[in-house]
Amino acid sequence: MRSRYSAYTLCEEDYVRATWHPSTRPPDLQADPKVQWLGLKIITTEAGGPADVRGLVEFVARYKLGGRAHRLHERSRFARHQGRWYYVDGDLSPERDH
Repeated sequence: MRSRYSAYTLCEEDYVRATWHPSTRPPDLQADPKVQWLGLKIITTEAGGPADVRGLVEFVARYKLGGRAHRLHERSRFARHQGRWYYVDGDLSPERDH
């Protein structure tokens, strides 16, 4: 999760794409260079250990766009395949845009 956040802050689209599970990866992925990422807070994690094949990460990422502050609050699902973790999908919190 932290490496994906870092990739978003640096507009490293190739890394974000490479860590997105092929079954849910969007066909077109373009980072918005106007977004100024301000911080990531991991709220909770479930599973995701060495013996697990699935994991959950709940996080809040703060960012600024057009002079306005926003929060992205998501509960993300990850899956391990051949020893690597991939982002599968996530559920956004309704309070995500404050």
